[in-house]
Amino acid sequence: MDLDYNGGNTTNTNKRVFHRLGGGKSVNDTSNQHNHQHQQNQKVCYHWRAGKCNRFPCPFLHRELPAPLPHASVNGGGGAKRGFAGNDSSSFSGRRGGSSNYSNSWGRFGNKGDVRGVKRVSVEKVCNFWIQENCSFGDKCRYLHSWSLGDGFSLLTQLEGHQKVISGIALPSGSDKLYTGSKDETVRVWDCQSGQCMGVINLGGEVGCLISEGPWIFVGLPNVVKAWNTQTNTDLSLNGPIGQVYALVVGNDLLFAGTQDGSILVWKFNAATYNFEPAVSLKDHKMAVVSLVVGANRLYSGSMDHSIKVWNLETLQCIQTLTDHTSVVMSLLCWEQFLLSCSLDQTIKVWAATESGNLEVTFTHNEEHGLLTLCGMHDPEGKPVLLCSSNDNSVHLYDLPSFSEKGKMFAKQEIRAIQTGPGGLFFTGDGTGQVRVWNSVAVPTATT
Repeated sequence: MDLDYNGGNTTNTNKRVFHRLGGGKSVNDTSNQHNHQHQQNQKVCYHWRAGKCNRFPCPFLHRELPAPLPHASVNGGGGAKRGFAGNDSSSFSGRRGGSSNYSNSWGRFGNKGDVRGVKRVSVEKVCNFWIQENCSFGDKCRYLHSWSLGDGFSLLTQLEGHQKVISGIALPSGSDKLYTGSKDETVRVWDCQSGQCMGVINLGGEVGCLISEGPWIFVGLPNVVKAWNTQTNTDLSLNGPIGQVYALVVGNDLLFAGTQDGSILVWKFNAATYNFEPAVSLKDHKMAVVSLVVGANRLYSGSMDHSIKVWNLETLQCIQTLTDHTSVVMSLLCWEQFLLSCSLDQTIKVWAATESGNLEVTFTHNEEHGLLTLCGMHDPEGKPVLLCSSNDNSVHLYDLPSFSEKGKMFAKQEIRAIQTGPGGLFFTGDGTGQVRVWNSVAVPTATT
């Protein structure tokens, strides 16, 4: 069973497609060709309207006609930097606490209308000629000459080497290394100071997911979970899964693995033997389990069967099944007393506990495309920000709880992995195998 519903091309793109932020050099002999491409792009893409376009570049518009947005220049920023080491820790709260009574302020300021700090261009699409460094339109080009749109974050560097889609990114505590897993059957280890690849681990199977917990790295593979301790160099193989392992999470000294056959396998860490011992297998989902998160003494699991199940971490019993989504529940996130979920049904749902203790939807945010991954972080001012990737190859950045858009990032193919790091850093991994390192920066405020 494959999660690549949109048939995205994940072939090798070893050549470096990006060397700097900003406009490309002028090449006269490409001007006519570029003009011709822009003229062709006056038709709206039929597949985009259906939410299924996976072409890059697409020869048609990914927006409705007429009314092009007012032209504005995009600040490309400075050149790519080497290394991406940060200082302070910036974590997104994964705990669900507080009163069961909630104030429904979600989306109060509008979903799309309040786009603060976002600089608009005619078409929110990266210029293919800019990627190849030969766009002759410069600042007058109607396409983006940047991998991002908006203020408050900047691209630091790109890590290249993987051959296929990135399925997991992790930074184990106490380590100066970044770990990335891919469907190219490898895990790569990167030095956080230099940005150089320090090693490639060949695993002989597609990496379905990769997480870190303390010094441990856990890798989900077909029919097995690999566990490595980066401090002791312990290397374990946890058998039991049937098919691909799509999701992993740790909670209450237990390791949970969501598998292709719909089971959630559970291991308990034994400190005496320094090993993970099989505990139980949870079998309530009817199809593959593709997302897991832990919060407030609960385990939440999302599945291809369109449901979210809520499990008591102490008894490991399913205590509620949520069926509001109409397609695959791709990602789950705990924030304060809320559970957030996203799905290929093009919605983000916000869940809160009622007085009875059961979760109910308190807000639904609608998007134009299927949604893949949720990740939370705080901006330099300490305000919560939600990052959400969709299958149109973009990542939206939203202020919470208003869901006002504060920025957008783009990739050549869809982004399946987003991970936060120390000092305002965050990482994205796309379908080409490229990992980008971003920095969250404070936005200067206007002074009188």
